[in-house]
Amino acid sequence: MATEPVQTVAIVGASGRIGGAFAEALLQTGKHTVTALSRKGSKGTVPEGVNKVVVDYDDESTVVEALKGQQFLIITLSFNAAPDLHPKIVAAAGKAQVAYVMPNYYSYPLHNVTDTSDFYTKLSLERLQDVSRNGFSAQVTMACGFWYEWSLALGEEWFGFDIARRKVTIIDDGKRTITATTWDQCGRAVAALLSLPQKSPGSSSPSLADFIGDKGLLIESFHVSQRDMLDSLHRVLGTTDSDWNIVHESSDKRRKDGAEALKRNDVRGFVKLLFANIFDASNPVSNYVGEANLTLSLPKEDLDESTRRAIDMVNSEYRSSVDLDLP
Repeated sequence: MATEPVQTVAIVGASGRIGGAFAEALLQTGKHTVTALSRKGSKGTVPEGVNKVVVDYDDESTVVEALKGQQFLIITLSFNAAPDLHPKIVAAAGKAQVAYVMPNYYSYPLHNVTDTSDFYTKLSLERLQDVSRNGFSAQVTMACGFWYEWSLALGEEWFGFDIARRKVTIIDDGKRTITATTWDQCGRAVAALLSLPQKSPGSSSPSLADFIGDKGLLIESFHVSQRDMLDSLHRVLGTTDSDWNIVHESSDKRRKDGAEALKRNDVRGFVKLLFANIFDASNPVSNYVGEANLTLSLPKEDLDESTRRAIDMVNSEYRSSVDLDLP
């Protein structure tokens, strides 16, 4: 019944960090059966308790069959996923009559973006349109900003920090506050969302239906500047500014340098360009309010604990699919 919460959830990418966070949080509620779609030959490990179904993304019938009976599909794809993979999965979801699809877009809100000319925004909007085109599924997006630990740990091109070398590039004055979210908070948000009734007719109580459409689910962990991040690193590491090589760069120069590198097919240029934009004080969306936090009863997190996780990632030489593609 539509007044009951979603019970069956399929995840593409449940062996990854964000997909795994979604899966684990959903399982902890005890309200959902979670199924992971896994590419044939994949060596990825999914969280215990998740049903694993092997599919061939080049054979749509296997994807459709795996998605039959699923009410909600969450798509998390690696940076180097084939461009046609997302539309293939979403089209199969429509044929399997999956009621809701969360497309592979986990970043800043798009519902009030006026400049849609850059590559990243175009790609994001295209993935949202994939859902509209499948002719059946309702779209539920998640706006979470950039992932805090991931962006802090990966290197200078991201949040500006090279933790291992104690170097930071301060963009403009370093005081531009942005919205960022942890993987764990994203997981909690999805679990709380899918624990709501799908609809609550005649009631003012929240429901999944409240988050369908262009605006989607807006969540947050922190509103932080580079200065806040550096101060947090100092508290965790026991350092001061004098222990770091601190350089300064304008967001405009950083954007231009990133664009030039991107012309040379240097993926680091894309990353630098993308992150320079969010630290630009004129960006209208990078400091949004996580309006759903209160509705979903999401906890207030500790910045230093999250910073410590980023440091642990650096110490363990963590590399993401983006980093693995870098020269």
